[in-house]
Amino acid sequence: MSRLVLTIAGALLLLICGASAQAPSPEAMSAARKLVVTLKIADQYRALLPQLLLKLRPVVAQDRPEIERDYDAVTAPGSEIYTPALTSMIDQVAALYAQSFSIDELRQIEAFYAQPAGKKFLEKSDALAQASAQIGQDVSQKAADELKQRLIEALRGKGHKL
Repeated sequence: MSRLVLTIAGALLLLICGASAQAPSPEAMSAARKLVVTLKIADQYRALLPQLLLKLRPVVAQDRPEIERDYDAVTAPGSEIYTPALTSMIDQVAALYAQSFSIDELRQIEAFYAQPAGKKFLEKSDALAQASAQIGQDVSQKAADELKQRLIEALRGKGHKL
């Protein structure tokens, strides 16, 4: 999930900052699209869609059962209603990658993620990111507690009552 957030943020940054940047070559875009497919970025986006659709349901359907039924039908899995957004996201992410890396680098990155170690890394990356964040929070909290105690002791050593 965190990879997707970074990817979407990067794509937005590209839109904001890269409007005047030169478009990547067709060869670079092709290599970048292949990498986007290998990284399964579209799958990550698709995984977020049910949450998005659930949030939109009450806004669009306005608590009207007849609209809710039709809403559910047009947003059912496999629906083409969000294909334009998915295609746009893939194109923008591919453009971001194509502008960030050379064609050779894109191919090397794609080759790594196509190998068993790269696939395993992709499978575990979200869990690893969450566990790493938790470790960071735990270590930071412990360090803050210890630092607080040392500061209190140092200030008491200077005669302050804390």
